[in-house]
Amino acid sequence: MKPKNPLSQVSDYDLRLLRLFKTVVECGSFSAAESVLGITRSAVSLQMADLEKRLGMRLCQRGRAGFALTDEGREVLRASEVLLTAVENFRSEVNQINRQLKGELNIGIVNNLVTLPYMRITHALKKLREQSDEVRINISMSTPGEIERRLFDGRLHIGVIPLDLPLSGLEYNVLYTERSSLYCSHEHLFFGPAESLDVGQLKSVDAVAPSDRMNSDVVNLHQLLNCTATASDREGIAFMILTGSYIGFLPDHYAANWVDKGQMKALLPQQLFFESRLATATRKGQRTNLIVETLQRFL
Repeated sequence: MKPKNPLSQVSDYDLRLLRLFKTVVECGSFSAAESVLGITRSAVSLQMADLEKRLGMRLCQRGRAGFALTDEGREVLRASEVLLTAVENFRSEVNQINRQLKGELNIGIVNNLVTLPYMRITHALKKLREQSDEVRINISMSTPGEIERRLFDGRLHIGVIPLDLPLSGLEYNVLYTERSSLYCSHEHLFFGPAESLDVGQLKSVDAVAPSDRMNSDVVNLHQLLNCTATASDREGIAFMILTGSYIGFLPDHYAANWVDKGQMKALLPQQLFFESRLATATRKGQRTNLIVETLQRFL
């Protein structure tokens, strides 16, 4: 598959194929990428084969064993993300010069914020859309650590994360405060009357802790627990609590649905809680972006 000559130039068609390749990887298979790309699986396969021929290397394995990137495919994916980000940054700069609200907004949001009652992010995105129908909004839900990494490498324009341990390379704008309490499920032995529970008993049962970094106040609260499991995000913590075998901290707005159904309850909520400031985050020194500026005005 090696070409006679190295890749001499990158055309618009090459960029389109690289975007297709990136989408296939994000979806995890050709068939899963069909609906996202709006083309048939056979068309996806043909275009992937064309890209591999143009680059002179096998990018992925596909077949009964499933979809998997080759070593070359992982390197091409990394280079593609850098290239496509640079192309989008160029377009944003040109539109900034022309003061046109046009292009992509890549925003990373910490998991499970949609249940917050304030809805400031939702309203801001709605207002942005009303300003221009030529803005493509790409939302990724992730952990705070992953959002920070993507802000630093340029894959995200803006993030929404807890402002627990601010990083010097990011700029923050506080949106609101989120309260988290300690919860158990209705199948847990602590689900009984509140007056029968005291803090000293917490060590007698298993607890789940977040695997992301925590500030000192949150660390101190978790030291009251017997943390025998970790979860990468809030949804993972909720899964563990709902097994009936673990207790753990969840944002009150996120736990409210299970509380209303009688499936969860807060344990000693006047004592065992912490508050986190939620903020937008952008990379210090990043190029001016009219779309991000407009979104921040609405927040």
